[in-house]
Amino acid sequence: MRLIFGLVLIAGIGLAGFAVYMAQTYIGAYETALKEERAKQKEAVDTQTIYVAAKPLAYGQTITPKDVKLVQWPTEALPEGFFDEENPLLAEGMDPRVVLRQIETNEAVMAIKVSEPGGDAGITSRLEKGMRAFAIKVDVASGVSGFLRPGDRVDIYWTGRINNDDVTKLIQTGIELIAIDQSANADNANGATIARTVTVAARPQQVAALAQAQSTGDLSLSLMASDDTTIAEAIEVDQRSLLGLEKREPKAAAATPEVCTIRTRKGSEVVQIPIPCTN
Repeated sequence: MRLIFGLVLIAGIGLAGFAVYMAQTYIGAYETALKEERAKQKEAVDTQTIYVAAKPLAYGQTITPKDVKLVQWPTEALPEGFFDEENPLLAEGMDPRVVLRQIETNEAVMAIKVSEPGGDAGITSRLEKGMRAFAIKVDVASGVSGFLRPGDRVDIYWTGRINNDDVTKLIQTGIELIAIDQSANADNANGATIARTVTVAARPQQVAALAQAQSTGDLSLSLMASDDTTIAEAIEVDQRSLLGLEKREPKAAAATPEVCTIRTRKGSEVVQIPIPCTN
């Protein structure tokens, strides 16, 4: 009987020890997992609630509440001109906005891509303060074979005659195009289309220069790279410099020999007689 009691006691002590061991293992694993979760929370990225497109938004489309949604966006990567609850994209009593540039699904809605409340998608919405719109006539040669799109930047060259010489000169650089023919939407350009006019954004002084140049010669456009921030230097090429010819200096006029005369009177007539000149 005592033997059985002893065996039971030993078995109970063993089970109790095993239970304590398992409890300690479980608690240790729980504490480790809790520490890891707390560490992850410390490393979590700070976010802010902003408006993004709930579906693709096309140029000229009026924005409705169903077209946008609020999502968490990393604070360190907030785009310029975003909209949030403090600066709402849409609000009660506010006139609707329209899309100025195509916006894809889940893309942040930025001020540069939408109009002001009650605005439209016309050319005036693309003009910055102090800028004016000016139309330039182009063809397949002067318009970069039809590969121009609104938003591109170009250098403008003038070709005409100066002092009986054919001259080509760079007159404006980095001018932004805001419309091709009657379209200001860059997203509608599918392949190359031959434009007849392009509309540029320029300051009033530049507009005057372009108008004068267009009326006195031919204008040609040179397309710039989208990320090109360089400013072209002054460029002027005439036919002689193009062909590597020296400019001819005008020949000096032959000296006219000096003639000396004396006057004599023959009766009532006065006659001039040439004589050798002496100093």
